[in-house]
Amino acid sequence: MRVGLLLLAAWAVILGALSGCEDATVAPSTFGSVAITVVDARTNQPLPNTGISSNPATGSYVTDAQGKLTINDLPTGLAAVTARRTGYTQLTTNVNIVSGQTQAIVLQLEKPTTAAAPNAPVRPSPATGATGQPSDVALSWHPNGTTKTTVLRYDVVLFESNNLNQRTLLTNSKDTVVTATGLLYNTTYYWQVTARDTIGASARGPVWSFQTGPLPDNRYLFARTSAGNTDIYSSDNTGGSLIRLTSSAFVETAPQLSPLRDIVAYTSNASGQYQLYTMNRDGSNQRQITALSVEGYSNAGVGYRWSPDGSQLIYAHYDQLYRINRDGSGLTLLATAPAGRHFRECDWTAQGNRLVVQTIGANPYDSELYVYNTDGTNPQLLVSNLPGRVDSPSFSIDGRSIVFTRDVDGFSSPTGRQLNAHMFITRLDGTSTIDVTASTSSGSTKPLGTNDLTPHYSPDGFRLIFVNRVNDDLSPPEVWTISLDGTSRTKLFNNGFLPDWK
Repeated sequence: MRVGLLLLAAWAVILGALSGCEDATVAPSTFGSVAITVVDARTNQPLPNTGISSNPATGSYVTDAQGKLTINDLPTGLAAVTARRTGYTQLTTNVNIVSGQTQAIVLQLEKPTTAAAPNAPVRPSPATGATGQPSDVALSWHPNGTTKTTVLRYDVVLFESNNLNQRTLLTNSKDTVVTATGLLYNTTYYWQVTARDTIGASARGPVWSFQTGPLPDNRYLFARTSAGNTDIYSSDNTGGSLIRLTSSAFVETAPQLSPLRDIVAYTSNASGQYQLYTMNRDGSNQRQITALSVEGYSNAGVGYRWSPDGSQLIYAHYDQLYRINRDGSGLTLLATAPAGRHFRECDWTAQGNRLVVQTIGANPYDSELYVYNTDGTNPQLLVSNLPGRVDSPSFSIDGRSIVFTRDVDGFSSPTGRQLNAHMFITRLDGTSTIDVTASTSSGSTKPLGTNDLTPHYSPDGFRLIFVNRVNDDLSPPEVWTISLDGTSRTKLFNNGFLPDWK
């Protein structure tokens, strides 16, 4: 009994002690965090993918796209945080880690100020002082003293001699080649390359030079429509040595080289109407010389011609025929077309000093050819209004004949479409008319469904240059030559119209 009472008493003491105790204290936290932002010290722009480490070490990290990173579970007390990035000076900073808190720090990385600049580029191509270069030339160079891990970017500028304006050919590019296009012929150019490394140090190379070759003596001019834009080109008889002479957003067409072979006349609708212009043979010095347009019935800038001595031009302005000096002065009215008719295509011969002029009614197939004195007097009907469209009169070298075209199928289309246009040569005295197209020998005949158009005599007088075109006008036209007897029908080049040969 006594033993039992003692045990109960002991349990009572224990329970009492337990009921009087407080909650046990949890051990304090010993870790904290640091939120890091890394920026460029000069621009204050974030630096992503920057390597981050800490001491005490918890791992290796990189910043995100905003240059940010948070490291958790750093022991309390001082910790060292280090940022490393290629092209920047390594930066270490100390931060006091507080238990259970996140400390924010910003690390501003600087680029080394004592970094060696890259070497200037070397080995230019073409070699400095090179001559005879094309109008589109590839310029190249080589880095100097670099390794496989070196990353350089380049700026390239080009200067034309006697011109202070520079052309920027390349900016901040890894390329070591660039093409300079549209250069003038027989002109010296200077160019310079600047190399820049990833930390912004740069080296400007020497000034190199080259000279373009002389202007090719291209004897052929023609208009070409490409990507919806019509411009003027010159070339040799194969379409080689091709030079694009105009490049505006407007239509430039109907080129004709002066008999002096010094400047090119052409028409353009840049002013809203087709006006006469002249330019140098390389396309430079383009200038408008007329104020009254080269327009009329079915005449979108095609009705004009040089005088035989190259000092003047004649051109059709609706129902009026004018003469003008090549510099745009001395505009003179020569003739007025019959009532209800307009002048269109024309030509001028020194032999007998005469003009041949086409007159046209409201419909393109209503066409007649007249011969005038060069002062616009004494009109004489040469070719009457025949069935089918009559077009493009042009004198022979001796001035005794003209070549023209006619749709022998007699198609009368208000839109001007022709089905089977042939070239004809007729003597001014009316003694002979030859169908040149129909005279072609076997194996070189005009393809069916095509038209022979806009013929002119060759400089030697024994051939014609002309255009052959599918009669739906959907396929590109082709430039051809043919002998006066219809033999030797030969294609020169594709995609050209209104050709001129001098």
